[in-house]
Amino acid sequence: MSESQRLSHVDARGRVRMVDVSDKAATAREAVARGTITMSREALRLIRSHAIAKGDPLQTARLAGIMAAKQTSALIPLCHPLPLTHVSVELTPTRTGYRIESRVRTSSQTGVEMEALTAVSVAALTVYDMVKAVDKEMVIGDICLVEKKGGRSGHYRRRRQP
Repeated sequence: MSESQRLSHVDARGRVRMVDVSDKAATAREAVARGTITMSREALRLIRSHAIAKGDPLQTARLAGIMAAKQTSALIPLCHPLPLTHVSVELTPTRTGYRIESRVRTSSQTGVEMEALTAVSVAALTVYDMVKAVDKEMVIGDICLVEKKGGRSGHYRRRRQP
């Protein structure tokens, strides 16, 4: 197995390790992640008419996603704590629910893909939590990295958008 094919979080003896980024230059980095939550017509109607008993699930989900991005290293064992310079979470209505997109930026030695993915995941879970009294059959899905910029591997853009 070549060096480029070896998993960076596993040492030569197969033990899990945190990657040492000491020698990497701090550069501007950005990641965009996306996911969906689908739900019943009744749940959509209640959200869109601001009639959910717990409050506005979209604003709460946006805030939860931002907070989650900032806590990613506490949730994912081998992630480095990063000084985030920007986090946005947008929930866009679709015919069957919402598309959730997060954009995260830093100027650091490692990327923010996990922070963007965490923001989308927690935003979707927050919508579910706030609307579950109305619809327990909601489905969270299609969570993926859409784009990343910066770092040694350069610019990546997902070919097939979810």
